[in-house]
Amino acid sequence: MQMSLRYQINIRILISSLCILILGSSIAIWQARDAVNKEIDSSINLAVQLITFGFSQASQTPFNETKWLPKFNSLNQTRHLSIQLKEPSGRVISFAHKNRLTSDGEKPPQWFINLVSADYPKVEHQITSFNGEQITLIIQANPLDEITEVWQESIGFFGSIFLLTLFTFLAVNLAFNKALKSIAVIVDALKVIETGQYSQKLPDFSIQEYDSIAKAINHMTGELNASQQKNRALTQHTLEIQEDERQRLSQELHDELGQSLTAIKVMAVTAGRSQAEDMRADIKQSTDSIISICDHLMTVVRSMMHQLHPLVLTELGLKATMEDLLNHWAIRNPELKLTIDCPDEVDDLEQKITIQIFRVVQECLTNIVRHAQAKQAAISLEIDHQAKTGKALRLQVTDDGQGCATDTIKTGFGLLGMKERINSLGGEFTIQTRPQLGMSVIATIPLP
Repeated sequence: MQMSLRYQINIRILISSLCILILGSSIAIWQARDAVNKEIDSSINLAVQLITFGFSQASQTPFNETKWLPKFNSLNQTRHLSIQLKEPSGRVISFAHKNRLTSDGEKPPQWFINLVSADYPKVEHQITSFNGEQITLIIQANPLDEITEVWQESIGFFGSIFLLTLFTFLAVNLAFNKALKSIAVIVDALKVIETGQYSQKLPDFSIQEYDSIAKAINHMTGELNASQQKNRALTQHTLEIQEDERQRLSQELHDELGQSLTAIKVMAVTAGRSQAEDMRADIKQSTDSIISICDHLMTVVRSMMHQLHPLVLTELGLKATMEDLLNHWAIRNPELKLTIDCPDEVDDLEQKITIQIFRVVQECLTNIVRHAQAKQAAISLEIDHQAKTGKALRLQVTDDGQGCATDTIKTGFGLLGMKERINSLGGEFTIQTRPQLGMSVIATIPLP
């Protein structure tokens, strides 16, 4: 069962307070018991010494012990004692001491008295009176007054614990009210962000931890919003490219294939209607034209097929396709020196990887020729068997061109498209460039 944070905190405070109360009560009762024992022992010793001293003075000065002892018994120091005199005749004279603290009915509960009280011995002391009689002094502990004092102190302690617990509850709840309101604001904002509204921003919070969370979420939504805008732009750009490609293919099919097929049809009709005397010459001319047109059509179709999907990639593998691509670019751009380092084992890669690698290299060469103004470009493909995450394919395309600034990279659809191709394979795509120092495009793709 899930519990709220407030409930869990209050339960923990309550349990902690109960533990403190139990521990404090045990310590308080132990200290109270020890204090009562010490007070009783001290009072008995003091009483014995004072009474002994009084009777020793009585041997020199006549005095009546039945009058002196009540006055002595009324002293505050003897309030914990019950003093009796036992005469030689056996008569016992008691001197009651009125309990100062319990006179108003403020007697501690019996369970507290039982916990604090102990078995106090009865002290008997022989004293010689002025008349020479042997009187027995009987002192019995009466700790109720002291226990009452301790009980009142304990009540103060327990009250302090209760007030402290109550104050802690109130302080924690007041503090958590503000904290929980901040959490509610964050949760509501996350629910809005969950719907794809990455423009949602969290406000600043006075609590440092929540403010750090809010800033982190705002940074995340900012990145998500930027990525969303890039993806939308890339999608729009891709759709435009598709439409342009379809329009170009349609135009080529109309201009090249349509016109050429029409010409072939006209020549065939003309050859069929030719007269006998000049039939041979016309047929020879028509067949030559048809052959020329067919050769042109084959060239156009091959070019269109290469642009749509290079068949050599399926037939001969990635290495041969890359070499053919470089030869194609080298013929068209003799001023650019192109080199490639590619092992034979790349031909064993999956088709989905080889086509993406080919398109990335194709886009890199297009960018180098159009924008880099480079004199040299190097393509390196290698399979790293010692990668940290397992076997990986590493592609690097480097040129010595003019490079570009970092902010320019973020706006290029070509580079963004290459990054999306590599990311679709679970790989990492990085670009290293500085103005006038060339550019390096590095892609690392994990292999099964």
